[in-house]
Amino acid sequence: MIVAVVLSAGESSRMGRPKALLPIEGQTFIDKIVSALKDSGIERVVVVLGFNAAEMRRRIEHLPVEIVVNPDYKQGQLSSLQTAIRDLQATPDCDGMLVHLVDHPYIDARLVRVMLQRFAESRAPIVVPIHQGKRGHPVIFSRALFQELLNAPMDQGAKAVVNAHRAETFEIDTDDVGITLDIDTPELYRQHVKGE
Repeated sequence: MIVAVVLSAGESSRMGRPKALLPIEGQTFIDKIVSALKDSGIERVVVVLGFNAAEMRRRIEHLPVEIVVNPDYKQGQLSSLQTAIRDLQATPDCDGMLVHLVDHPYIDARLVRVMLQRFAESRAPIVVPIHQGKRGHPVIFSRALFQELLNAPMDQGAKAVVNAHRAETFEIDTDDVGITLDIDTPELYRQHVKGE
Protein backbone atom coordinates (compact mmCIF):
# COMPACT_ATOMS: atom_id res chain seq x y z
CA MET A 1 0.00 0.00 0.00
CA ILE A 2 1.16 3.50 -0.84
CA VAL A 3 0.10 6.23 1.59
CA ALA A 4 -0.18 9.80 0.34
CA VAL A 5 1.45 12.46 2.49
CA VAL A 6 0.50 16.11 1.96
CA LEU A 7 2.91 18.58 3.53
CA SER A 8 1.02 21.62 4.84
CA ALA A 9 2.90 22.66 7.96
CA GLY A 10 4.55 25.92 6.93
CA GLU A 11 3.63 29.49 7.84
CA SER A 12 2.81 30.53 4.23
CA SER A 13 4.74 33.71 5.03
CA ARG A 14 5.34 34.69 1.41
CA MET A 15 1.70 34.11 0.51
CA GLY A 16 0.41 35.98 3.55
CA ARG A 17 -2.42 33.49 4.20
CA PRO A 18 -2.63 29.68 4.45
CA LYS A 19 -1.92 28.15 1.04
CA ALA A 20 -3.99 25.09 1.89
CA LEU A 21 -7.11 27.26 2.10
CA LEU A 22 -6.61 29.36 -1.05
CA PRO A 23 -9.57 29.17 -3.44
CA ILE A 24 -9.14 27.38 -6.75
CA GLU A 25 -11.87 26.21 -9.16
CA GLY A 26 -14.59 26.51 -6.53
CA GLN A 27 -12.69 24.65 -3.81
CA THR A 28 -9.46 25.06 -1.83
CA PHE A 29 -5.94 23.89 -2.65
CA ILE A 30 -6.16 21.12 -0.04
CA ASP A 31 -9.64 20.03 -1.20
CA LYS A 32 -8.42 19.78 -4.80
CA ILE A 33 -5.29 17.84 -3.86
CA VAL A 34 -7.09 15.35 -1.60
CA SER A 35 -9.81 14.83 -4.22
CA ALA A 36 -7.21 14.00 -6.89
CA LEU A 37 -5.39 11.62 -4.57
CA LYS A 38 -8.60 9.79 -3.72
CA ASP A 39 -9.59 9.66 -7.42
CA SER A 40 -6.24 8.00 -8.15
CA GLY A 41 -7.14 5.07 -5.91
CA ILE A 42 -5.03 6.00 -2.88
CA GLU A 43 -6.97 4.92 0.20
CA ARG A 44 -5.01 6.63 2.97
CA VAL A 45 -4.07 10.31 2.93
CA VAL A 46 -2.05 11.88 5.74
CA VAL A 47 -1.86 15.66 6.05
CA VAL A 48 1.02 17.10 8.07
CA LEU A 49 0.14 20.33 9.87
CA GLY A 50 2.38 22.62 11.90
CA PHE A 51 1.82 26.36 12.04
CA ASN A 52 -1.58 27.22 13.55
CA ALA A 53 -2.36 23.49 13.60
CA ALA A 54 -5.53 23.66 15.74
CA GLU A 55 -7.21 26.17 13.44
CA MET A 56 -6.05 24.33 10.31
CA ARG A 57 -7.38 21.05 11.70
CA ARG A 58 -10.76 22.69 12.23
CA ARG A 59 -10.78 24.03 8.67
CA ILE A 60 -10.01 20.66 7.03
CA GLU A 61 -11.82 18.25 9.36
CA HIS A 62 -14.43 17.59 6.63
CA LEU A 63 -11.78 15.90 4.46
CA PRO A 64 -11.21 12.10 4.39
CA VAL A 65 -7.68 12.43 5.77
CA GLU A 66 -5.62 11.63 8.84
CA ILE A 67 -3.86 14.56 10.46
CA VAL A 68 -0.45 14.51 12.10
CA VAL A 69 1.11 17.61 13.65
CA ASN A 70 4.78 18.50 13.30
CA PRO A 71 5.77 20.49 16.41
CA ASP A 72 9.15 21.23 14.80
CA TYR A 73 7.75 22.68 11.55
CA LYS A 74 10.06 25.71 11.80
CA GLN A 75 12.95 23.37 11.01
CA GLY A 76 11.61 23.05 7.46
CA GLN A 77 9.98 20.62 5.07
CA LEU A 78 12.16 17.64 5.95
CA SER A 79 10.97 17.79 9.56
CA SER A 80 7.37 17.42 8.34
CA LEU A 81 8.33 14.50 6.12
CA GLN A 82 10.04 12.85 9.09
CA THR A 83 6.93 13.38 11.22
CA ALA A 84 4.89 11.52 8.59
CA ILE A 85 7.47 8.72 8.31
CA ARG A 86 7.47 8.13 12.07
CA ASP A 87 3.68 7.84 11.85
CA LEU A 88 3.84 5.43 8.89
CA GLN A 89 6.49 3.16 10.37
CA ALA A 90 3.78 1.68 12.58
CA THR A 91 1.93 0.52 9.44
CA PRO A 92 3.48 -2.79 8.35
CA ASP A 93 1.67 -2.94 4.98
CA CYS A 94 2.86 0.54 3.95
CA ASP A 95 5.24 -0.04 0.99
CA GLY A 96 6.02 3.62 0.52
CA MET A 97 4.67 7.14 0.52
CA LEU A 98 3.61 9.52 -2.21
CA VAL A 99 4.69 12.97 -1.06
CA HIS A 100 2.90 16.08 -2.28
CA LEU A 101 3.19 19.75 -1.38
CA VAL A 102 0.15 21.84 -0.58
CA ASP A 103 1.35 24.69 -2.82
CA HIS A 104 1.19 22.43 -5.91
CA PRO A 105 -2.60 22.38 -6.44
CA TYR A 106 -2.52 21.15 -10.05
CA ILE A 107 -2.23 17.44 -9.38
CA ASP A 108 -3.66 14.99 -11.89
CA ALA A 109 -5.21 11.72 -10.66
CA ARG A 110 -4.29 10.03 -13.96
CA LEU A 111 -0.61 10.82 -13.48
CA VAL A 112 -0.73 9.55 -9.89
CA ARG A 113 -2.25 6.29 -11.13
CA VAL A 114 0.62 5.90 -13.63
CA MET A 115 3.16 6.63 -10.89
CA LEU A 116 1.63 4.01 -8.60
CA GLN A 117 1.67 1.45 -11.40
CA ARG A 118 5.30 2.18 -12.33
CA PHE A 119 6.33 1.96 -8.70
CA ALA A 120 4.67 -1.45 -8.34
CA GLU A 121 6.28 -2.73 -11.56
CA SER A 122 9.77 -1.31 -11.16
CA ARG A 123 10.21 -1.45 -7.37
CA ALA A 124 12.41 1.60 -7.82
CA PRO A 125 13.25 3.41 -4.58
CA ILE A 126 11.97 6.71 -6.00
CA VAL A 127 9.41 7.50 -8.72
CA VAL A 128 9.17 11.07 -9.94
CA PRO A 129 7.41 12.88 -12.81
CA ILE A 130 9.40 15.07 -15.22
CA HIS A 131 8.18 17.95 -17.39
CA GLN A 132 10.58 19.32 -20.02
CA GLY A 133 13.57 17.95 -18.14
CA LYS A 134 12.48 19.33 -14.76
CA ARG A 135 11.48 17.07 -11.89
CA GLY A 136 8.28 17.86 -10.03
CA HIS A 137 5.72 16.58 -7.52
CA PRO A 138 4.34 14.28 -6.29
CA VAL A 139 7.25 11.94 -5.54
CA ILE A 140 7.00 8.32 -4.40
CA PHE A 141 9.56 7.13 -1.84
CA SER A 142 9.88 3.42 -1.11
CA ARG A 143 9.70 2.30 2.52
CA ALA A 144 13.31 1.15 2.02
CA LEU A 145 14.32 4.84 2.11
CA PHE A 146 12.40 5.80 5.27
CA GLN A 147 15.42 5.41 7.55
CA GLU A 148 17.64 7.39 5.18
CA LEU A 149 15.08 10.19 5.16
CA LEU A 150 14.95 10.13 8.96
CA ASN A 151 18.75 10.44 9.04
CA ALA A 152 19.03 13.09 6.31
CA PRO A 153 20.71 16.38 7.22
CA MET A 154 18.10 19.02 8.01
CA ASP A 155 19.89 21.69 5.98
CA GLN A 156 19.78 19.57 2.78
CA GLY A 157 16.32 18.09 3.21
CA ALA A 158 15.06 15.14 1.18
CA LYS A 159 17.29 16.27 -1.72
CA ALA A 160 20.22 14.51 -0.06
CA VAL A 161 18.39 11.17 -0.34
CA VAL A 162 17.04 11.93 -3.82
CA ASN A 163 20.54 12.75 -5.08
CA ALA A 164 22.02 9.62 -3.50
CA HIS A 165 19.56 7.45 -5.47
CA ARG A 166 19.50 9.42 -8.72
CA ALA A 167 20.71 6.46 -10.80
CA GLU A 168 17.96 4.16 -9.48
CA THR A 169 15.12 6.68 -9.74
CA PHE A 170 12.27 5.92 -12.14
CA GLU A 171 11.39 9.07 -14.06
CA ILE A 172 8.04 9.50 -15.82
CA ASP A 173 7.89 12.00 -18.65
CA THR A 174 4.69 14.04 -18.66
CA ASP A 175 3.31 17.04 -20.52
CA ASP A 176 1.59 18.07 -17.27
CA VAL A 177 3.15 21.43 -16.36
CA GLY A 178 1.26 21.29 -13.04
CA ILE A 179 3.95 19.03 -11.54
CA THR A 180 6.38 21.96 -11.44
CA LEU A 181 3.89 24.72 -10.61
CA ASP A 182 4.76 25.90 -7.12
CA ILE A 183 2.28 28.62 -6.12
CA ASP A 184 3.75 30.22 -3.04
CA THR A 185 3.44 33.98 -3.61
CA PRO A 186 0.44 36.26 -4.32
CA GLU A 187 1.99 37.06 -7.73
CA LEU A 188 2.16 33.40 -8.77
CA TYR A 189 -1.35 32.86 -7.46
CA ARG A 190 -2.72 35.70 -9.60
CA GLN A 191 -0.71 34.48 -12.58
CA HIS A 192 -1.70 30.81 -12.50
CA VAL A 193 -5.07 30.56 -10.75
CA LYS A 194 -7.54 31.94 -13.25
CA GLY A 195 -10.70 33.76 -12.30
CA GLU A 196 -10.01 34.01 -8.59
